[in-house]
Amino acid sequence: MTDQTVSTALGAIADWPVDNAAAAVVGDDGTRLGSAGDVTRRFRLASVTKLLSAYAALLALEEGALELEQPAGPEGATVHDLLAHTAGYDFGSRDIKAAPRTRRIYSNAGFEVLGETLETETGMTFAQYLDEAVLQPLGMSSTSLEGSPAAGAVSTVEDLEKFAAELMAPRLAAPQTLAEAASVQFTGLAGILPGYGRQQDNAWGLGFEIKANKTPHWTSALNSAATFGHFGQSGTFLWVDPELKVACIALADRDFGTWAVDAWPPFSTGVVQALS
Repeated sequence: MTDQTVSTALGAIADWPVDNAAAAVVGDDGTRLGSAGDVTRRFRLASVTKLLSAYAALLALEEGALELEQPAGPEGATVHDLLAHTAGYDFGSRDIKAAPRTRRIYSNAGFEVLGETLETETGMTFAQYLDEAVLQPLGMSSTSLEGSPAAGAVSTVEDLEKFAAELMAPRLAAPQTLAEAASVQFTGLAGILPGYGRQQDNAWGLGFEIKANKTPHWTSALNSAATFGHFGQSGTFLWVDPELKVACIALADRDFGTWAVDAWPPFSTGVVQALS
């Protein structure tokens, strides 16, 4: 495997029906293994924001600003449930659709409540906490939260390479904290994976979506079941494959749709094959 081989695979973004796209693969030591497009261009992350927000929450748990099982959200729900999408909130509203821990209901509202909970406990805005806890320490100077902690961040591939390296070899969080976040929480819960339909076992960690046995899925069939990450409605994704010890970032400026369903899995397959 050479950097050129990986960059060639990443070059498939040139065929995507988008105005602008950029991508990179990074190793667990932070080394860029290949890239394509303008890695310094800022893109809306949409729900890839949840990875950043979840990491901020994990650091808040470590410092004691939050407790995993402290009540938050609907009656009977906790910070744990907000992170794992088991609080029972509807996707985009605070309507309650299920009792906590009975279904996996992917919810932007839940992450907004998580952000409000952290603000109450720390006396800081969520954007400020994220910046001071995550973005500044990692040198992510082109990244900012410009809206909801569920979907409001803007960033570059270059910045997200630094974050992806942190997700493989953490410096800010304890390794056991990251391992727990990348492990399935409340196993066996059914739910809808947005864009891909009902999954009988809709595996999720602490803010991180886990591939597990989901099918269909936005990553490659060649990605390991341990692969975790997130995709965003703005045409963005970031996955980390712990078995391959690499992460892949792809950002685009066209909203998620059939084009992404068709393009992303073969794109990731090409990346994995180049790494092999």
